[in-house]
Amino acid sequence: MPDSAMGTHASHETGPVLPVVPDDVHGTRRVVLFGPPGSGKTTAAETLGRRLGLPVLRLAPRPQDARVPYAGLLELALALPTLPAARDVTASLDDAAGRPGFPDEAGRALRLRRQTAALLRDAPPMTLVVDNAQWLDPASATVLGWALRLTPGLPVVAAERAWRAVAGGHWCGEDARTVRIPPLTVPQVATLLSPYRLVSREVLRIHAHSGGNPALALALAEARGHTGAAPGAPDTEDDPVLPPQVRQLVGEWLGTVSEEVQELLTFAALDDRPHLGLLSELAGPAAESLLAEAEAAGLVDLGQPAGRLRFTASVIGTELVARLPGRARRVLHARLAEVSRDSVRRDRHTALAADASDPGAARHAARAAARARSRGEHALAAELSLLAAQRTPHEDGELLTERALTAARDAAHHGDLSRGRAAAGLVLGHDTTADQRVDALIALIDASGRNLHGMDELFAGALHTAAGRTDLTARILLRQSVWVNVNEGDPQQACALASRAAALAEAAGDTTSTVMALTMQARFQRILGHPQAEATLGQALSLPRAASIPLNGTPQHLAARHALFDDRPDEARTALLPLLVEAERMGDAEATVDILRSLAEAELRAGRCARALDHAHRAQALTDGTALSAAPACYTSALVEGSAGRTELALVHARRGVDIARQEDNKVFLSRNLFALGHLLLLTGRPKEALEPLEEVRELEQLQQVHDPSVLRWHPELAETLAALGHLDQAQDLLDDTRRTATVLGRGAVLPLLERPQALLDAARGDYDTAARRLTDAADRLRRLPLERGRTLLALSHTERRGRRRASARTAAQSAADLFTTHHAHPWAKTAAHALSRLEAGPTGASAHPRLTSAEQRCAELAAAGASNRDIATTLTISVKTVEATLSRVYRKLGLHSRIQLAHTLTPARE
Repeated sequence: MPDSAMGTHASHETGPVLPVVPDDVHGTRRVVLFGPPGSGKTTAAETLGRRLGLPVLRLAPRPQDARVPYAGLLELALALPTLPAARDVTASLDDAAGRPGFPDEAGRALRLRRQTAALLRDAPPMTLVVDNAQWLDPASATVLGWALRLTPGLPVVAAERAWRAVAGGHWCGEDARTVRIPPLTVPQVATLLSPYRLVSREVLRIHAHSGGNPALALALAEARGHTGAAPGAPDTEDDPVLPPQVRQLVGEWLGTVSEEVQELLTFAALDDRPHLGLLSELAGPAAESLLAEAEAAGLVDLGQPAGRLRFTASVIGTELVARLPGRARRVLHARLAEVSRDSVRRDRHTALAADASDPGAARHAARAAARARSRGEHALAAELSLLAAQRTPHEDGELLTERALTAARDAAHHGDLSRGRAAAGLVLGHDTTADQRVDALIALIDASGRNLHGMDELFAGALHTAAGRTDLTARILLRQSVWVNVNEGDPQQACALASRAAALAEAAGDTTSTVMALTMQARFQRILGHPQAEATLGQALSLPRAASIPLNGTPQHLAARHALFDDRPDEARTALLPLLVEAERMGDAEATVDILRSLAEAELRAGRCARALDHAHRAQALTDGTALSAAPACYTSALVEGSAGRTELALVHARRGVDIARQEDNKVFLSRNLFALGHLLLLTGRPKEALEPLEEVRELEQLQQVHDPSVLRWHPELAETLAALGHLDQAQDLLDDTRRTATVLGRGAVLPLLERPQALLDAARGDYDTAARRLTDAADRLRRLPLERGRTLLALSHTERRGRRRASARTAAQSAADLFTTHHAHPWAKTAAHALSRLEAGPTGASAHPRLTSAEQRCAELAAAGASNRDIATTLTISVKTVEATLSRVYRKLGLHSRIQLAHTLTPARE
């Protein structure tokens, strides 16, 4: 497939998908873009050409043109047929083509150089784009390079597959800027593939398989649409089958390097953790130069820790392995076993070099899996334990079942759904006991993580298999309670299922399941505002803690979450840090992500923004590297980035989280990501846009019967949004209801947060004194929450400014700015600095203008906040004509001509 083949897929209705080039390249006259087939060079080159503001002349040589002297020059001349110089070039080429000795005659070569330079000088203003420049014939490149030196003002963009430094520089200019086209990120791949409506884990899988190569990602998604499964992700040891279009693209990519490089990369593909030392044992001193060639082609990343090598797209390794016949593959594994210095990997290669049903190979794999497990290499343990089960002879059914169950548990521990399915299939396909079958099904459920969409049949089958056994039924009901909460959005039913599971487990004497069920019951009780939540959690904490309970499912983790809900972030942090150490030691990906997320929220609440960012980044990176749902990590990233990092990136995370949660039908994290989105839109001055997601949060929370306002604090954000848009009565009703609920449930931590929107309502009604007193009191009560205190001080500054108390406004703004700067809350610090600069600028802002009447002031504030004339009339209970007349007076007094100017002149009510 040519590099230009994916150009039509380069954008989406939400905006450009492809990362084009760095911003500082756009003013450069000569640029060389390079990247592998399908990376988007064509689209990037055309986009860059258009951004220079000139017409684009595009040359696109094909592979066969590379062997035809002056084919590129002829294409250039034919593209400008009206120019006399173009006709001269064409005539010279026609004349030379019929003469012997062409193209070596120096006279004709010099004449072509002169004519080509004249052609470029006479051409109208344009940008020359040479796509597939790796196929530009050498003769044309020589002449064109000489002519371009004489026309330095002509912009040139060349796109080719690989960049190799050559003497004298690139033909398009010695000072040409070279830029590697970067791969797409996970969010960009999600946007590119949005028409396919893939769930999060499928997008992550395709991103890993494609390495962010757009053409590969599209081909994989298209194949998945036809087959119903993600290609290139085997559920068993059988060879994965790549779609023909994918094989063609990868084949073109591999074709850019030598056979020797491909042979060495095949060894790397057969090892689970290839490194330079291993490959040097196989290829000797040549390994370094061969790998450098592979890296230049973009096939591998050599910058991994400990000298390790990583394929930039996993389908590269898949294709290299798929090309090998079975016997040849076993020979290469045997060779790898000979040179491997790691005993676990030596046993892995020994097992893979053996026949499909070999008891000795099975023993090697089982032994290696145990050692990998003890070293915390749980991904390798999952592969080896499944390999041990698959190599076990079928007639040895009891051992096969034991090994398959071990494989299922290893897969669940690592979140490896494909291997979990394969292992469960081995158990269910043999004559096994109910305990064993339920164990396999539970491991499969656990391997799914939060990706529980469509699991109702699996739960029904598991309950049928349990056949009324109380111990087995309790374990299944416990998992089903999570599914009912996440996918059905029904914590009431989920709480009932957890309660029933706890009772059954206790009756069966299963302490581990009892602790897990009580913890889950307490979680749902807190959401529902049940008064027994803390007592239930205390009961779980009083029981012995079993090592088999996932750390994010322990009562200790839930107790830390409750401390966080109650604004005790330091207490939460103290409880979470030991859990994080243990989760990372055990290699439990989902537990590690959950604990990192909780730590990020605790640090953010305590104002330790740098630490919060670190935890959020680690949670996001670990999520993106596994099959876990990205919706939880996106929520945390959005919250933390919005307060401590970059607001635009925070919005990307929030929108991605919303999309993923909708695809997965995950109502819990749909609410959370919608809340983050609305919160961020409000903070960036877009209350009209914030209203829709925040209203949807309210609807979802009501549908899910979430009564406790301390869990997800959307109430003050929605009230502030309503106030900013002039819906004062609705905002007041929401605050009154929330205040009553928080008081009844004893959630005192929520009450100070409600004072900020309440003060905005006071100010909107003209009572600036009450608003200022309310905000001052709230700021004092929020000393343990620095960022919330800073927001409150900022609101106090705006209120004092509107009340014409500039000195008090300046003091509050300075306090907010100092607080945000101290805690590295960069977006908030910028907002506070802007407010302070407006106040310190002297009476050149709103106070320099003629004073408005109270009616004019209120009308102007609503208009500045984005309300229409009809909305203003409804809010103030006046006619539309009165609104129009009032705004006309405002414009006249302030010397303005539009609502945009009004919004810049006034401090809207939302501030």
